[in-house]
Amino acid sequence: MDGSTGKIGFVGIGAMGTPMAANLVKAGHRLMIYDANSEHSAALAATHEVEVAQSLPELGQACGTVITMLPDGKIVREVLCGQNDNFGDCVTATMDTGGLVIDMSSSSPIGTRELGPILEARGIRLIDAPVSNGVRGAIAGTLAIMVGGDRTLFEQCLPLFQSLGNQVFYAGPLGAGHAIKALNNYVNAAGLAATCEALIAGRRFGLDPGVIVDILNASSGMNNTTKNKVKQFMLSEKFNAGFTTGLMAKDVRTALEIAQAMGGPTRLVEYCAAMWNDAERRSGPASDHTEMYRFLEKSA
Repeated sequence: MDGSTGKIGFVGIGAMGTPMAANLVKAGHRLMIYDANSEHSAALAATHEVEVAQSLPELGQACGTVITMLPDGKIVREVLCGQNDNFGDCVTATMDTGGLVIDMSSSSPIGTRELGPILEARGIRLIDAPVSNGVRGAIAGTLAIMVGGDRTLFEQCLPLFQSLGNQVFYAGPLGAGHAIKALNNYVNAAGLAATCEALIAGRRFGLDPGVIVDILNASSGMNNTTKNKVKQFMLSEKFNAGFTTGLMAKDVRTALEIAQAMGGPTRLVEYCAAMWNDAERRSGPASDHTEMYRFLEKSA
């Protein structure tokens, strides 16, 4: 897909959406943006050449391709289809037949599979393309992007994705991108919790936490948390890695939903979901997910 020949709509100018939209502009794509918080849109428009839509229907009418980067699939569906799928005051109320929606949010894959036929009935195509590597990856244009949907659409959109990330994967049919994103974040969340428990136990045994991390990183216990989070955000007590406890808890719940729907084993993911739900309640959904370290320390 060549964004230079058509305007791209971008809904969701938040912590991730802002740098992603900026990178699309830098790559030469023409953008119209919208966010429920007009200050977010205004801030991006002050530094980058973008048009700001005053409403979702205005954006849908002007753009043949629309990207959504929103907190969850329920919000995505309302933005695209209106309240209770009434198709009022939404993107697809005015979008031309043949339009394309790319949902880059962390949505439920089961919800995505339901949404596809609803949009198809209105002549709108849908692919899912959630991302990993966080705000830093969004700023640097080094996101990992996992795409679900029609393979031809994936290939058409590849230049657009390459403006945002340096690792782009075709995951499979519609919903596959959202599925692997949630499952990846479950593995990440489980590894983070295990690392926190090991650090607390080791420190109380008398080990230096910094030495614990160094040894883990030189051994089979190395993971994303030991490499990129413990010293940087936990031991430093900065707790500002840029991804919230609420979003992590949501992704683990989604992974549990997938495992249950597919009839797979769920013992560990059930426990992990309960742990993150508890952290979300006690630390607050807006807290940084690295706060799990402090949460578990206090709980112990």
